[in-house]
Parts: sequence; structure tokens; C-alpha cells
Amino acid sequence: MLALSVFLLCAVSSVSASDKGAAGPRLNNNQLYKFSYSTEVLVDRTRGSKGGSTGYRISSDVDVNLVWRGPSSKDDQLIQLAISNVRIEPASVRSEKKNVLHGATTESVLGKTKLAALTKPFLLHLRNGKTKAFYSYWAEPATIKNLKRGLASLLQVQLNNGKVIENDVSGRCTVLYRAVNDQVTRTKILETCKTAETGFTTHSQVLGVSRKSSSVTTFTLEDGFIRSAVAEEAHSVAVNARRSAATKIVSRQSLTLVGTEAGPLEAAGKDVTGVVKSIDAKLAAVGIVAEKVKSQCKGCPSLFEHWQTQSKQLEPASLSKATAPRSFLALIQSIRKASKDDILKVLKSASKTSLPQVVDAVTSSQTVASLDAMLEFLNFTDAKGLVLQERFLYACGFASHPNEKMLEVLLDISKGKIGSTDIKESVVIIMGALVHKLCQKGGCNLPTVEQVKKLMLEGPDSTKVESEVQMYLLALKNSLLPEAVPIFTKYAESEVGAYNTISLTALQRYDVSLMSDEVKLTVNRVYHQNRRIYEKNVRAAAADVILSSNPSYMEVKNLLLSIGNLPHEMNKYMLSKIQDILRFEMPASKVLRQAMRDMISHNYDRFAKVGSSSAYSGFMAQSADVTSTYSLDILYSGSGILRRSNMNIYGASNVAMLHGLQVAIEAQGLESLIAATPDEGEEDLESFAGMSALLFDVQLRPVTFFKGYSDLMSKMFSMTGEPMNVVKGLILLTDHSEVIQLQSGLKASAEFQGGLAIDISGGMEISLWYRESKTSVNNRGALVVTGNVTVDMDFMRTGVEVSFETEASLDFITTVQFSEYPFLVCMQMDKTTFPVSESFTKYESVSSGKSVTSRKSKNLLIPGSEFPLHQENSNMCKKVFDSSW
Repeated sequence: MLALSVFLLCAVSSVSASDKGAAGPRLNNNQLYKFSYSTEVLVDRTRGSKGGSTGYRISSDVDVNLVWRGPSSKDDQLIQLAISNVRIEPASVRSEKKNVLHGATTESVLGKTKLAALTKPFLLHLRNGKTKAFYSYWAEPATIKNLKRGLASLLQVQLNNGKVIENDVSGRCTVLYRAVNDQVTRTKILETCKTAETGFTTHSQVLGVSRKSSSVTTFTLEDGFIRSAVAEEAHSVAVNARRSAATKIVSRQSLTLVGTEAGPLEAAGKDVTGVVKSIDAKLAAVGIVAEKVKSQCKGCPSLFEHWQTQSKQLEPASLSKATAPRSFLALIQSIRKASKDDILKVLKSASKTSLPQVVDAVTSSQTVASLDAMLEFLNFTDAKGLVLQERFLYACGFASHPNEKMLEVLLDISKGKIGSTDIKESVVIIMGALVHKLCQKGGCNLPTVEQVKKLMLEGPDSTKVESEVQMYLLALKNSLLPEAVPIFTKYAESEVGAYNTISLTALQRYDVSLMSDEVKLTVNRVYHQNRRIYEKNVRAAAADVILSSNPSYMEVKNLLLSIGNLPHEMNKYMLSKIQDILRFEMPASKVLRQAMRDMISHNYDRFAKVGSSSAYSGFMAQSADVTSTYSLDILYSGSGILRRSNMNIYGASNVAMLHGLQVAIEAQGLESLIAATPDEGEEDLESFAGMSALLFDVQLRPVTFFKGYSDLMSKMFSMTGEPMNVVKGLILLTDHSEVIQLQSGLKASAEFQGGLAIDISGGMEISLWYRESKTSVNNRGALVVTGNVTVDMDFMRTGVEVSFETEASLDFITTVQFSEYPFLVCMQMDKTTFPVSESFTKYESVSSGKSVTSRKSKNLLIPGSEFPLHQENSNMCKKVFDSSW
């Protein structure tokens, strides 16, 4: 009875198992399935182009048959695939002249060895519709194995609805299945795919590159197996700041059943491994995920040869032209493939005038070899090498994708002997910028980052030297560490004006959520001078923090009530600031309007104060991609001498904000020159003038024009009117590199780079004879952005390049005539006429050397203009120029 019961249970189990629906496609025994297969890739601009996309199609016949089925499950199958009758042709209609494949055969394009490898049969182990193993030959070229993987991945399908994680040629991806009758749709969520090939991108979203991707495969089933599979995936890659510079890649696959016929018998065997060995001992499980393909550049020049062709474009005279950043980007691409010795050879051969630009390029390359070469080339103990050392440090600060190694190098430099005090300060300040970028990428807990954080956070209290305290505060300002907020709050109330200003301007950069009640109370105390008297520019900075940190009704009302009780010029500055917020509809405008309903805080007596100080914001450029705004804040002393000038330029996209530029000029203690009386709290200030620059969210080391009365007088008599350089060099703004693995097995590489040649200078002139002062900030720049998307299969290469470039200059000049009060102030912000050029290039080539290229370009000339400021400034400028005339 027991034996009978067991038998019956087994019988019922076997019937139940056989009645279950198939988990995946099933092949019939002893049957050969004959398919037609094609895969094509098209590359173009996102909006398309005249003449159609560039690309090619590979077509073939495919025979599929069952080799072995597992004894315990019909869904455990070993399948053989054999490709034959391979054809390669353009993906779109071409004229004979523009057809790179005209007159070529498949064998002449692929080569005899690759064609033989492609047509060699391979095996796929499927269990429940999922790939368990992919068998091919290790000796085959990677490109051939990847094409086979692309075909094999089309046989992987799930017959029921659901979301699963699968391995295929694209990597390990999350896939969504939807089954309706005999049709299954597979949607691959490409953002989830994990592969061995990782790229990098710029940390700034405004300057960065974004990609949108989709992948859908539709399966039609018949008699439990695939009758057709049609796949299409698309990738668009665009520069966020200019989406017209965008490319798209479309990859299609089509597998269609043509017929069936009698096939080979199923092999005998207990397991897959034994069966595979019996077929061919050289077959190996090589993995279904695509492998890396090493691209070889035939006939490409060496780094030194490349440098010789580009060196003239990197001389200082060319830095305001688009040729400089274009050569800079090309040099970076060459450096990234070079060894340390090759890089050192270029550094040692460069002329004295072009060497700083080479240092920019080598450091911006951000490879192990380039960093090692720079460390060997520079001698930080030598004070004479200041220019090259600072260019290296600034390039590190602007690094698009810094790693822990770069920060570790700077930390080691800071611990060693440094010949120049300026360089010592720059090293620490730039370390703060690297900490910020590494934390943005989730690297805040890296060992070196932790060391530098500790150094910066403990730095201000570890020294009594004023310049060193400023150095640590500036480093913390760059780092934007939340842990630094209490430090800035403490130093905002310090007795040293420089500490106050740095701390308050740093607090303004933090997210409003970090502005606690304690921080707000401190800043309000500084503005209202509850504990001690502060300099005007410190109080103005405190007002900026209050108004930009989601102020309360009472905070705003107290600010309004203070107007009328401030020094003359500060009264005017605060009025102008409030009017600017209201006019420009800044976040604080709503609560300001509420507070101004009260006639005590908003009345003629308070809002009719005269003076020359001002604050104004406006639009520089507006587009669908990026909006660029500027602001100009000018604060004068009661005697008519500039106290603070602050120019800001911001770029905002739909998702992010970038502080593109800030140039602040500060002056103090100059009243003795014109026998004027200093304002309250500024009686004992030392004569000083200097400039501070923040560029692309990175605070740079401040520059001093003069410090002390004797230095002031010597500069006065030797003043030439020539501006002092603050920043000069080449910056890698956009840097994006990735390999896009296509489901067909093909690979597309996307390389987008943006280079900026920049020259920022500033100056201050004072004429006691004419009782006139003039400050100027001059910005010169040239920008080039290029994007390359290439599909390279060794035997054939196709791709597109999009690019745009421009050259521009922006001058900000303030003229003050202080022969009478109220003194005359004229501010001018001018941009010159500048060109903008866009180009689009398509290219195709085969291994024989034959190539076809087509290029189209568009050139525009943007007229120059003077940016509008408030009407009062226009009236004042008319008086200044009339009196000068």
C-alpha cells in the first residue's frame, strides 16, 4: 500500500508539472528554426539633419536549434545559434559618393578572421526564459562576441507580467514585462543597468550633460516559441546649458522566423557542462554581459607631435580667441591617453609663455599619469614658481571629477615645505573646494576627506595669525560643510572685519534649511550692532544674509525701521537693496510687501534718503535651457570713496543654480587722502584695497592692491592705470565621458567637453587732482563646447560631432567724482559685440582607410550692449560725462 501511494503521488506530481504553463519560450526537439536577423545603429542630432542619420546595418540569417533539454524541466534548454550570409550596408539611403561601403564586400569590411568568428556557432543556456550561461570562444575578438551576445539576448523573455532583474548584453538591469495573449513587451529601465564600464561627468548640473534613454522589445509568440522579436532603444545626450548641442543614438534589432525544417537530434547528457564539452572542448562560458572593447588608433600622432601642432594656439596672445579652448580640449584628449614620461616631455619643451596653459591642460586631464607628471615637474619649495603652482592649484579646484588621490596630493603638499605664503594659502583654500565636490559624489567619509575636514574645522581656532585664520575660513567657505555653520556664526561677530565679511558671505551660500534660529539671531545682532559697532560693509553683508534666508516679518520690519538711522550711504544702499528685491521678485519680496503696509516702517521720510550707493539685479540672457542673471552692489563711504563693489553672475537651469562669477573689490582707510572724516566704526582702519574672486562656485585666493599708507602712496605715484590680473587661464567646464552599451552588442562612446579661456582683471585709480576715482573689472573669455558620439566596431566607425563656440568680453567700470556732495557716481556694465558659431559633423570610415565626412555650420553675430541699471544711475552718468567733457 505504501509503495502504491508513493507511485500515485509521483504520478500526480508529474501530471501537474507537465500541465504548468511555460516560463519562457520552448523549442521543439529535432527541429531547426530559420530566422532572418538585422541590427542597425543610427547616429544624428536630436532634431535630425539634412541627408539623414549616419550609421550602418548588419543583416544575416540565423539558424536556431535545441541541443539539450534538462531531464527535470522542459524550460531548462541548451540552444545553438549559427549566423550565416552576413551583409553590411548603410542604414539609410546614400549616394555613391557619400557611401563609405560602396564597392565593399562583407569580407573586405570585416576581415576574413572576424567573419569566420562571427559565423561560428555558439550556445545559449536558458532556464525558465532567463540566460544562465553564454558559450563562445575566448579567442574571438570582443566585438564579435558582443554581436553574438546581442543576438542571444533577444531569446531571453518572460511570459508573465512582472518586474525582474535580468542579466543580458546591456548588463544587470531592471526589466518590466507585460504579456497580452501571444505578445510580450519588455521594457528595460536602462538607468538601472550595471556594467563594468564606468564613465564620469561634471559635478555641476548647469554645466553638465544629461542623457535620456529608452529600450522596448516586442515579442510575438507562436506554438510556444518566438515568431518575431523587434527591439528599439534610443539615447539622447545633451549639454544642459545648450540643448541644441544634443545627439541621439537609435539602435534597432529585428529577429523574424522565416520557416522551420528537420533539425539535428537532441544530445544526450546529464548536465549542460558535459554536453557543451562533448560538442567542442574549446567552448567556454564567457558571460552574457558585453565585454570591454579596446579601441586602437591607427596613425594617430603621439602626444608630443600633437603638442607641436597646437602650441601656438596656447600662447597668451590667443587666450581671448576660441582657438585657445579648442586646442586645450584636443590636448586634454591626447594627454589622457599618454604616459607620465610623454607628459613630462611636453612640459619640459613648452615655451615660458605657453607653459602655464600646458599646466592647465595636464592638470585638467585628471589621470594618474598627468597628476604624477605635475608633481614631478613642480617644485613647491621654490617661491619663484608661484605662477605655475597656482595654475596647478586652480585647475585642481575646477576639476570636473576629482578623486581622493588629488585631495591626498594637496594635503601632502600642505604638510611639506612651501616657498610662497600665497601658495600655502591657495593649497588650503582649494582643498576646501575638492572636499565639497567629493562630498557631492558621496565621498564625505573617505579617509583623506575626513583628514582635510578635521584640518579645516579646527584651523581657525588653532592660530592667531590673521592671514591663516582667513585662509581656513575661505577653505571652509569652499567646502560648504554643514559642520562649518557654527564656526561662521562665531566669526561673524569677531572683532576683525575680514573675518566678519568672509563668514557672512559664506553663510549666504548655504541652503536656507541650515540657517537655524541661532544663526539668524547672530546675523541680526551684527546688522543692528547690538553688541559692538561694525564696519558698513560687514553690516551690508549681514543684511544680504538676512534677506536671502527666508526672513520673518519681524526681521524685515526691523530692517526697514533701521533705515534713517544708518550712515548716509548705507541708508541709500539698504533702500536700493529693498527696491531691487521688490522689482526683481526675489523670494523675500512677499514678506517685504507685507511689512511695508505699515506706514511707520514705510514712509517718505525713510524712503527718500539720498546717496550714491546702489544695488541692482537684471537678466543677462534668457533661454529655454539657462537663465543668466547679474547683480551689482556698490557701497560708498560718506566721503565718496568706494567701500565695497560686488558683481555677481549666476546661471540657473531647471534643476540647479551655478554661481558663475563673483568679483568683489573692497577699499578702506582712504579718507585721509582727501582730508575727509571716516564713518562711525571705521576711524582706525588701515589703508587697504583688494579684490576677491569666486569662479564657478570656487572661491579663489584674494588679491591685494595695496595695504598700509606707505604701500598706498608708492602705488599712487607708480599707478599706470593698467588692471591687475586676478584669474587667467584655461578651465575645463564640461567634462562627460561614458560608454553606452547597446542591446545589439554594439557600443557607443559619448565624449562631451567644454573649455573656457578666461582673463579676469581689476584695477583702481585715484586722482587727487581731479578728485576722481575709477574702479574697473574686466572679463575676457572664449568658450568652446564639443560633443562626440561614436560607434566604433574596429572594422567600421560612424559618429557625429556637435559643437558651439563664442568669444566675449564684459567690462564693469565705476567712476566717482567726489569734489562735492552728494558725489557723482556712474556705473557702466558693457558687453562687446561677439560671435557665436555652431557646427555639426557626420563621419563614417572603414578599416581600409576610406572615409566620408560632411559638415555644416552656422555663424551669428550678437550685437554689443550696455546692461541696464536703474534710472538714477543713467542720470548720474550723464552728469559725470558732461562735467568730464
